[in-house]
Amino acid sequence: MAEEEDFSSLPLPERFTHKNWKVRKEGYEAAAKEFDKAQDESDPTVQEFIRDAGLWKGAVADSNVAAQQEALACLCSFLQIAGHQGCTRTRGSTVGPIAEKALPSTRPAAKQKALEALMLYIELDRPDPVIEELLPSLSHKTPKVITATLSSLIAIYHAFGCKTVEPKPVLKLLPKVYGHADKNVRAEAQNLTVEFYRWLKDAMKPLFWNELKPVQQQDLEKLFEKVKEEPPPKQERLLRSQQAAAAPAGGNADAAEDQGDDEPVEIDLEPEYEAVDVMPKIPKDLQERLASAKWKDRKEALDDLLKAISQPLIKEGPFDDILRSLAKAMKDANIMVVITAANCVEAFAKGLRKSFAKYRTIVMAPMLDRLKEKKQTVTDAIGAALDAVFMTTSLSDCLSEILEFMAHKNPLVKLEATKFLIRCLKTTREAPDAGEVKSISEISTKLLADSQETQRTAGAEVLGTLWKIMGDRSMQPHLEGLDDIRKTKVKEACDAAEVKAKYKPKSAAPAPKAPTAGVKKAPPGKKPAPKKTPAPAAASAPVAEPEPQAPPPSQPRPAARAGGLPKPGQKSGLTAPSSLRPPGKPGVGGIGRGILPPSVTSPKRAEPTLSDEPTPPPPPKPSFGGAGRGLTGRPLGKPPPAAPSDATPIATPGSSSLNAADSTKLDDLTIEVERLRRANEEVRSERAKLTSQIHELQNQNAQLIEDHTRDVLSIKAKETQLVRARSDAEAAEATVQSQAREIERLKRELSRQVRASSPAPVDVSEQIYHDLGAAAVNGVGGAGVGNGGALRYDSGLGRSSRSYVRSPTGDVGKENLERPLSRTKLSPPGMEQRARKTASGGSGGSLDMLGRKSPSVLSQGSEGSGGLGAAGSRSGSQLGGEREGVESWKRAAEVTQNLKARIEMMKAKQGLTRQ
Repeated sequence: MAEEEDFSSLPLPERFTHKNWKVRKEGYEAAAKEFDKAQDESDPTVQEFIRDAGLWKGAVADSNVAAQQEALACLCSFLQIAGHQGCTRTRGSTVGPIAEKALPSTRPAAKQKALEALMLYIELDRPDPVIEELLPSLSHKTPKVITATLSSLIAIYHAFGCKTVEPKPVLKLLPKVYGHADKNVRAEAQNLTVEFYRWLKDAMKPLFWNELKPVQQQDLEKLFEKVKEEPPPKQERLLRSQQAAAAPAGGNADAAEDQGDDEPVEIDLEPEYEAVDVMPKIPKDLQERLASAKWKDRKEALDDLLKAISQPLIKEGPFDDILRSLAKAMKDANIMVVITAANCVEAFAKGLRKSFAKYRTIVMAPMLDRLKEKKQTVTDAIGAALDAVFMTTSLSDCLSEILEFMAHKNPLVKLEATKFLIRCLKTTREAPDAGEVKSISEISTKLLADSQETQRTAGAEVLGTLWKIMGDRSMQPHLEGLDDIRKTKVKEACDAAEVKAKYKPKSAAPAPKAPTAGVKKAPPGKKPAPKKTPAPAAASAPVAEPEPQAPPPSQPRPAARAGGLPKPGQKSGLTAPSSLRPPGKPGVGGIGRGILPPSVTSPKRAEPTLSDEPTPPPPPKPSFGGAGRGLTGRPLGKPPPAAPSDATPIATPGSSSLNAADSTKLDDLTIEVERLRRANEEVRSERAKLTSQIHELQNQNAQLIEDHTRDVLSIKAKETQLVRARSDAEAAEATVQSQAREIERLKRELSRQVRASSPAPVDVSEQIYHDLGAAAVNGVGGAGVGNGGALRYDSGLGRSSRSYVRSPTGDVGKENLERPLSRTKLSPPGMEQRARKTASGGSGGSLDMLGRKSPSVLSQGSEGSGGLGAAGSRSGSQLGGEREGVESWKRAAEVTQNLKARIEMMKAKQGLTRQ
């Protein structure tokens, strides 16, 4: 018991380091009670532990789990009272041991207190030092420590959000954690990644996604699907600095959270790179190679440039000439050169980042102009380069050039420029101002009346995206002139658009407060009460003037004229209402003009002339003297100075009447302005409709002209074909005629050849003569066959010879009579006649009716030939020859018919038959 009393009497620092865990535990409990009793951080006990921060290192890492739990609870009590100083002094000694010894504790209460201590360290100062102390624990050799650290990081990011706690240091270490062998570590890493996805969505992927395995990516995508439809997360705990900033706005943390709900989370997730100087890597002869006449040389030069500047971060340098050369390359005739030049511009924009903004004017216009190229690869490369250039600037910088090319005469340029504007509106984080909205809306409305469907769709998408950014109130005036169909199309584009900017109307600056405190403002939402004009104090002139009329209740009361002086023609005997004068200060008459004291300001400087805030009716005006007295009703003494807090502008006498007139006139002018504005809007809408009709008519006219041109060209083509057909027909006709002449020539030649090779026509008498002569010869020859020789008959004169070859049977005459007689080429018909005459003995005998000679002649001829044979044999031969001559004539006729048929067959084979 004595030892226990001694332990309790020990100072707290000694009890914190005692070797007995019970003493340490009791010391932790006693210290926590002292911290709870302390009023602020200036308490001696608190200051003692602030100065000796090493005491906490052993406490949070106590070897006894029960004592450690009490030590963590004591640390939380200390941090709540020690404030910023206690946080910064002890943070370096406690965060590491907490991560290594307290977070992996088996006691849930100890783990909860350790996590609360980390939260307090973040809340009291800033989260970066705490995260830096926790990151080494992710490389610990014990999987349990890594798992506990990941769990604490999940809780920290869930409570404070990625906008308050920088996520990049943890994201860079995620691939290493995913490669751990322990499945619990990998599971906690997935949970932390899902928590990051709730805040950052797909923007976090470039930092670590490619280093994960495909299986891990697939598993994470499945987990992302579950939280993709959840509402955006909110920051649950605020830093002390955020709480202090939220106190004047709403008085509590909920007001600050509600205020920041609509603001997009802007977190810099760009990887950190070191700037690289690319100037030494760029070829020295780049300009000379780009000026080459061969496109391959120009492309190779750009390829070398692209290889040199392909760096994540480029150090600034003199790139003006290079960018001008790239802008010139946009006009190159070869599309490969244009694509490579666009890739170079994109690499420069991504590498230089914000420093590229000064080069925008050099390259943007040439790239937009080159969008007229029909090749999709060219437009894609230029579009990517334009997007990279836009990320280095703002919408206001690029809008004028984009709108200029949206009105280009080339439809392709106009369409691609419109698509570029849509991408700019979706990625910009700054909403356009009223003038820019008007310019965009006007040109987009014109696109809705275009003849091409793609142009109308692009125009509707521009208006829809702008509508999503600006809201209904800002866009309603620009959509009034649209019909229901087009407005529906724009609304559909608005619903489908995803933007990063959100227009927030700037709150109107509060009106400058007047130095007076006598005029009270009516509460908002209530109509001002009708004002009554105060009665005049006295009338100095005998002529009564009409009492001034008060302004209507719906109009605000105008302020008095500056300086308090009446205008010419006003009655100066009327005093100002008491509500516009300091208490106890009399009105200033027309004779002795009042001089405003220095503390009294002009009503025009105090309040706007047209104020929407009503003024309560003034109190009754005090009277000085009788009712009929003018100047005598004024005090002769010097008016007392007005109190600074109640200083009120002095209105001149009769100012209410003038102000009422001015108010009436101002009302009339306001009505007139509104009428003119409405008329102007109507004229503008009518003009827009007429302009759209003109555009439609122009498009129709252009279409008709194009159709007419196409028809004319078609007619000319048909005429050309007709002329060619005519010339071809004439040529074919000439060819046919020449072929016909050639055919005739071939026919004549063939006929000549046939006549030369065939026997000439023989008359009947000649044939009969031949038959008779042949019979006689055969008769004569029949007698000499027995000798076995051949008989030759020579005409003598014609030198022609006919040979009769006897057959083996000895029937020479029959064989020769059956054979058709043919005339040799060397014995013309005349020679044969002379030969026959000679053979007949040269006698003057005549032929009979059938062309046969008389028997006497034949006998004479036979005798003249040598007397071959007897007379009986000659007469038999004569009779046989007559019979055979008739048959030979018939055979000759048949032979002639056969020859004609052969000739016709030969002509048919050669294609020479007559048509």
